[in-house]
Amino acid sequence: MPVPAWVPIREELRDEEPYGAPQLDVPVQLNTNENPYGPSDETARDIAESVLKVATSLNRYPDREASELRASLAAYLGHGLTADHVWAANGSNEIMQQVLQAFGGPGRTAVSFAPTYSMYPEYARNTHTRWIAGRRRDDFGIDVDAALELIAAEQPDVVILTSPNNPTGTALDPAHTRAILEAAPGVVVVDEAYAEFRRAGTPTALELLDTFPRLLVTRTMSKAFALAGGRLGYVAADPAIIDALRIVRLPYHLSAVSQAAATAALRHEDELLAAVDALRTTRDETAAWLQDRGLDVAESDANFVLFGTFEDRHAIWQGLLDRGVLIREVGPLGWLRVSIGTPEEMDAFRQALLEVI
Repeated sequence: MPVPAWVPIREELRDEEPYGAPQLDVPVQLNTNENPYGPSDETARDIAESVLKVATSLNRYPDREASELRASLAAYLGHGLTADHVWAANGSNEIMQQVLQAFGGPGRTAVSFAPTYSMYPEYARNTHTRWIAGRRRDDFGIDVDAALELIAAEQPDVVILTSPNNPTGTALDPAHTRAILEAAPGVVVVDEAYAEFRRAGTPTALELLDTFPRLLVTRTMSKAFALAGGRLGYVAADPAIIDALRIVRLPYHLSAVSQAAATAALRHEDELLAAVDALRTTRDETAAWLQDRGLDVAESDANFVLFGTFEDRHAIWQGLLDRGVLIREVGPLGWLRVSIGTPEEMDAFRQALLEVI
C-alpha cells in the first residue's frame, strides 16, 4: 500500500512496495531458490564452534576488511585470485548496491536486459542511477547485436549481466559476454549467483578477469553453500575496483558472526557442493517432466526451472498453494518458476501441478 501522505518519504518511493517473495507457512516451499539440503551436523558444529570463538569478543568491532574470509573466498574461486581481488558483504544484494553507489549515481546510467532479477532497477532507484532495460530474445538469451546498439547509444556507466539469469536460468554465451565487455565504456558486472549449478562446459566470467580490468563477477553463498540465512555475498574484480567498493561500504558492515560462519562453511566445500550435483540432476529431471506434459520450459543452468505458458498463471499458482506447494509467480506473463527441492518436495509439486492443470 502507498506510504501515507504525512510520511515525508521521497516522492518517487511513495507508491513503491518492499521487495520480497511471499513467506507463507506451507509444507512445500519452492519459491526462493534456496538450497533444500542444509549443512550436515559436522558442518553445523564447525560453524557453531567458530561463532562461539568470536562470541566472547563481540564487544569489539569486527575486522572491517574481513581479511581471513576474503582470503578463503579467493582460494575457493581459484583463477590466481588473492584476498585483494575479493570483497564480501551481507548477501550479493549489498554487493550490487555498493556497485551502484560507487559506479552509478546521479547523472549516471545502468543497463541490463529483461527479463532479469527484479532487484536491479531497485538498486538503481535507490542510488539515483538512471535505469535502462534492454530486451532479451524469445529464448531468453542476449541479443548481442541489440545489446551492442543499446550500449553504443546510452554509453552506460554500469552494465549488469546475469549468468545463469534469474528468473529464466539462462547462461550467457561467452562470446556475447566478451563482446559486451569490449564495447562497454564503464564497468560490467556478471552476476553469477547460481554459477555452481551450471552444466558442465558452461564457463565462468572469472576466466576473463585478467583481460578486462573493469569486469566484476558477483557470487553468493546463499545457494550452493546452503547459507541463505548467513547472508554472505562477494565479488571478484581487479584490486583497484575492490578499493572503489571499499570507499562506499559502511563501517564494520560485515559482522564477526557472519565472517566466522562463512569461513567455517568454506572449510566444508566438498560436502556442501556435493548436494549441488543432486540438485542439477533433479533440475534436469523436472525440466524433462514438464516438457513431457506439453509445457514450455526455459533452458536452465540454475537451481530452478521457469515453465509455462498459462493464460492465467495466478490461478495455477493459487491452485498449487491450495495444495500446500508454494512456487514463484515471477518473470514474463504466463510463466512460473519452481525452485528445485528434495525428491519428496518435487513429487509433491508434480502431483499438485497435475491436479491443477
